[in-house]
Amino acid sequence: MSLIIGIDPGSRKTGFGIINQVGSRQEYVTSGVIRLEAFPTFPERLDNLYICLMQVIEQWAPQQAAIEQVFMGRSADSALKLGQARGVAMLAATQSKLPVSEYAARKVKQAVVGKGGADKVQVQHMVQFLLKLPGLPQEDAADALAVALCHANTHAGLIRVSGTRHSRRGRWLE
Repeated sequence: MSLIIGIDPGSRKTGFGIINQVGSRQEYVTSGVIRLEAFPTFPERLDNLYICLMQVIEQWAPQQAAIEQVFMGRSADSALKLGQARGVAMLAATQSKLPVSEYAARKVKQAVVGKGGADKVQVQHMVQFLLKLPGLPQEDAADALAVALCHANTHAGLIRVSGTRHSRRGRWLE
C-alpha cells in the first residue's frame, strides 16, 4: 500500500489528487482544487498554496509526490508564474519528506489516455474510468489524479524491470 499525491500546479487553481497503490491496482482516496483567485497579490497566492498543500499532506500522509512539469504556454509571464507555483508545491512535498517525481504533461496523457495529445475531457473520462468514480472529477483535480496514476504506473513498471538480473542476447533472465 502506498499513497501517492499528484499535483497539477497553477497560480490561480492547483489540483491535487491522492490515490492508493495496492499491488498493481490504484484506488481513489481524495481530490480537490485549491482556489487562489481570491488573494489580491501573487505572493499571497503562493503563501496560501503552500499552507493548503501542507494541510492536505498532513491530513492524508502520502508517501510519494508526483508533480506535473512546467510547459511553455501562451506567454513567458504565465510560464514563470506556473513555475513559481510548481516550486511551492515541490517545497511543500520536500518539507514533508516526500520523494518527488516530475512528469511532462504529454507523458501523463500518454500514460492515462494512451495518446500524448489528449484533451482535458478525455483525461477526465479516463480518470473516472480507471478509478471507478461515480462522476467526472473536476478538471484540475482530474489532471492531478492523472499525474498520480502516471507515477503509479511508471513506478510499478520500474519495480518490475528492476526485478530482472541481467540480459543475455536480448533476453531477460529472472
